Amino acid sequence: MNVIDLLPSPHQYFSLAVELLQSTITNSRRTVDKRPSPVDFDVDVNTGFFPRQPLPHLPPAFAVWETALAEAGDMLSLGEDDSEAAVAKRASGEHWRSQVLSWPVIGTEPLESNLRLLQRAHLVLAWLVHYYVHSAPPPAEGVASVVPKCLAVPLVEVSRHLGIAPVLTFADTVLWNWEFVDASLPISIENMRFVNLFSGTEDERNFYTTSARAEFRGIEMLRIIDEYNNLPNLSDLTSISKVGRDLGRLAGIINDISDIIQGVRAVVDPHVFYWDLRPWFEGSDAKGPEAPGWIYEGVPNSDKLDLSGPSAGQSSVMHALDIFLDVDHKLRQRRSPAPSDGNKRADHGFMERMRRYMPGKHREYLASLAATPRSVRDLAQRTPALREPYDTAVMALKKLRDLHMRIACLYVVTMSRTMPDARAGCPVASMMDRLQSSRAAGKGPTRGTGGNELSLLLKAGRDATRRAVLKDN
Repeated sequence: MNVIDLLPSPHQYFSLAVELLQSTITNSRRTVDKRPSPVDFDVDVNTGFFPRQPLPHLPPAFAVWETALAEAGDMLSLGEDDSEAAVAKRASGEHWRSQVLSWPVIGTEPLESNLRLLQRAHLVLAWLVHYYVHSAPPPAEGVASVVPKCLAVPLVEVSRHLGIAPVLTFADTVLWNWEFVDASLPISIENMRFVNLFSGTEDERNFYTTSARAEFRGIEMLRIIDEYNNLPNLSDLTSISKVGRDLGRLAGIINDISDIIQGVRAVVDPHVFYWDLRPWFEGSDAKGPEAPGWIYEGVPNSDKLDLSGPSAGQSSVMHALDIFLDVDHKLRQRRSPAPSDGNKRADHGFMERMRRYMPGKHREYLASLAATPRSVRDLAQRTPALREPYDTAVMALKKLRDLHMRIACLYVVTMSRTMPDARAGCPVASMMDRLQSSRAAGKGPTRGTGGNELSLLLKAGRDATRRAVLKDN
């Protein structure tokens, strides 16, 4: 038999081709369908990492927590503040803390089936912990602050259910800390009012609003990332064109976020931020790794808990952007320019550790992004038309981090060398001595609220971003 007779007919060739095409399309759709949706991770297409509605207040069984939080702002002042206004609150502060110490440990089981109530419990308890610790007289050198078990035990319980650190976080101060201005209108920056304020100042409210505004602008970035990961393929001209356009959009969004962050200077006084607000944020390790930190009464091995304070490094939007653009904060890749000595000495695990301060579902979302096999940087590297759009987006992010460094220098490093001024009342001699030795005299490096050496950390993040640029690699 002639070998030609064994070959399929042209009609069979056509049928096979159609069948193969249909199979490819079906498999592609199946692959796309299997990808988790952002909503599976409590990420909303319209509100991002914000819930659509303000968190509901806790049931009556937990009213003692809610009442204490509502009263705290009027009754408490910073324990290290010896101004006239702060001293006037000493008696009410002692009463507030004694009331807290009299509480029983309230079980959180009734909240465990409701995500929003768990989040509300975390917010209330975390704010109460920071109010309790920072309104107390500063402990003697080398002595740890003790968080009473009536706060520590339930906070650790709800934190384990949420997969979040048992301490005040970015979520507690920004994502969950708001109510509607007009409940008949949908969520927006203009329709949000931040509720809990340590300092009671408009500067603090404006600080949270600026953070929220940056988060809201980042929602479009999340859509871009999701659309990229759901493209049927990345080899046809239509897909490549879309990726190029979206990288251009991404650069524009990052530039907008830079403008938003720059705008903080007009609405938040650096002196008010550093002296009236920032001390309330400080967590257990804010004074450095050798400081005694906090003890959570009734919680085994509480020294192993994640107890740094809230930080912009806990913004899931910015982590998603780093993952998408493949910024190598851990210095695992050989990229140019080579890391400086300062880069090598910085805390390479900071960004990963900050994820432990995010709600667990948001952390799972980031893990899902990181596990996606289609790297946009690799695609741009092998696709000449995408190299410039990709590098433009990376350089926009590098510019944002340059700006963040300047803001941090103004609001933290420069302010650490100042003293409280007459606006808050003159501190007494003992406070002046304490501040001169611990802050103004430059004892040790300037640290972020989480206890990290600030300048090393920010420069390392900026330089890691710069090394993602393809033009140099």
